[in-house]
Amino acid sequence: MTSTTPRADVTAGVTGLRRPPIRQSTMVRSTREHTFDVFVSTIGQWWPLQPYSAGKDRVRAVHVEPRVEGRVYERWDDGTECDWGHLLAWEPPERLVMTWNMTPAPTEVELTFTALGPALTRVAVEHRGWEAMSDAQLGEDCARPGGYLGGAFVRGWTEVLGRLTEAAEGLGPPA
Repeated sequence: MTSTTPRADVTAGVTGLRRPPIRQSTMVRSTREHTFDVFVSTIGQWWPLQPYSAGKDRVRAVHVEPRVEGRVYERWDDGTECDWGHLLAWEPPERLVMTWNMTPAPTEVELTFTALGPALTRVAVEHRGWEAMSDAQLGEDCARPGGYLGGAFVRGWTEVLGRLTEAAEGLGPPA
């Protein structure tokens, strides 16, 4: 027998998945507290500023103001500041949520830090809000060619989380 379900019912749920969030994660051999602190306090040391910043080689520092509504921003060699976003949620050492202004229209990034053992932390990122952009904007190159539609943000977050893992495992004791 064939289904008599109207096609509109079958595709209604699919429409919402047209621009799904990007979800990436990594395992870090370090405590949750240490991993969170490395992300926030030393972001300018390990974040791949080439190519994931506005100022590229002009960037001298990246700062996270540790509070709700705090800015996440880069400072250039000439004193210029460029906002990456603002913190919407600040729950150390478990979670932070921020707007992400480094896309054609603002999106949102959530990072969660889950302790899996005494010295093992799962760091997960969810980058969402892609429905705020046009199809043309979704295809625009960002730091890497291809934009959202071409997988550039997936590759980017994989690289960023890899650098965080290296930094957290290399900066101080994991336990």
